[in-house]
Amino acid sequence: MKYIRFLMIAAVATIYSQMLYAQANTYVINGKIDELNIPAKAYLNYKSAAGWQMDSTLIKQGKFSFSGTVPNDQQATLFVNKSGSGVRSRNTVSFILYLEPGNINVVSPDSVGNAVISGGPLNTDNARLTALMSTVNKKVNMMISDYQKATKEVKATREFNDKMEKTRDSISREQNSVNYSFIKGNPNSLISLFALQNYAGSFPDVNQLETIFNSLSKNVQSSELGKDYAAEIARMKTTEIGAIAPDFTQADTSGKAISLHDFKGKYVLLDFWASWCGPCRAENPNVVAAYNKYKGSGFTVVGISLDQQGAKDKWLNAIHNDHLTWTQLSDLKSWKNQVAMLYSVQAIPQNFLIDPDGKIVGKNLQGQDLNNKLQEIFKK
Repeated sequence: MKYIRFLMIAAVATIYSQMLYAQANTYVINGKIDELNIPAKAYLNYKSAAGWQMDSTLIKQGKFSFSGTVPNDQQATLFVNKSGSGVRSRNTVSFILYLEPGNINVVSPDSVGNAVISGGPLNTDNARLTALMSTVNKKVNMMISDYQKATKEVKATREFNDKMEKTRDSISREQNSVNYSFIKGNPNSLISLFALQNYAGSFPDVNQLETIFNSLSKNVQSSELGKDYAAEIARMKTTEIGAIAPDFTQADTSGKAISLHDFKGKYVLLDFWASWCGPCRAENPNVVAAYNKYKGSGFTVVGISLDQQGAKDKWLNAIHNDHLTWTQLSDLKSWKNQVAMLYSVQAIPQNFLIDPDGKIVGKNLQGQDLNNKLQEIFKK
């Protein structure tokens, strides 16, 4: 009898602890944006155990709510669309917030753009960082507006892409300055880890990144997000200049399996691109010129396309229209392309120059930089 009673007590204790655990990881988002009503919708994009999720709800008389549980604190994106026409519509406004235990409030007495997010320590810290970034964010919105207004033909020109690149570079420097100052002043905040990810950008300096990561508190480093980012830094190191390029096998346009080691003995430019990528298409004439100039000197290009399922014809048409006569590979999985993930590719166009022994000797060589590097190697 005592044994049975012990088991019952243990079972109740287990259930109670599980309930506490579930409650401790439960978030509730309460929204109140006075100007909105049906058919307006709010959308919440976050990562669950099953992968990325997009929840949605109608906004009625300015009010909306989301609730759920997450295993760990995480970043999410809240989208608000006045017509309820989805997150890709031009009149969609987005906010970064953090799913953490407790109530998270998104409130504005008037317009969506004036909404203020508050909640637990993560959202409080994020509000401070957002305030510091407000001037830069206005410049980002202006750049996005300029890009959206441009025609397809304009977006494909080098002049437009050069202008956009200069604007992005200027904004990136300002963002980095704000993020770095926040990280140094808040080493015990998990928001500093997200600020570091933003600071890293699309083409991170891994050694610098690791140094800053190591300056964060042990609590942040040992968190689940911290452990994941430490692993990502380790992956980035495998494709640094001087490292041996990771081998891979992927199908070409006819379905034939091609491996990186098939090109051993040559200089290989591993070129990540996609048919839908305007900057990639604008860069292609430069890659074509380099290929034609040095292909007889032990140089070749291997293209890795981040096109997606159902878009193979667009990929093939882009290859034909841009005169890309070298080997082209893809698994048509977009950003989940296995080679792109292996090389920690976070933006395109991006490339890696690999020497005849398989060592990475250059990265992100575009425009005149690519020609200068090949001239240095081949002396012509």
